[in-house]
Amino acid sequence: MKARIPKHREFIINLNEEEEPRHKECWEKLEEIVKEYQKEGKSIYTSTFIEDNEEKVKALQQDFKFTYTIEER
Repeated sequence: MKARIPKHREFIINLNEEEEPRHKECWEKLEEIVKEYQKEGKSIYTSTFIEDNEEKVKALQQDFKFTYTIEER
């Protein structure tokens, strides 16, 4: 049996717990972005997930020390 998995892009968050003492709070806020998106009836696999949420992730970078990349899988 063969299965085709569609390619998608995803955020890869790099959050060093030693550099960011509020790392748990940061993860909670990142997870809230996903939950709010899902409340709109969308999935993290929606083709526009990155575009729809990148500004929110960038805004969190103003408050927390982390980096991210966008990878195609």
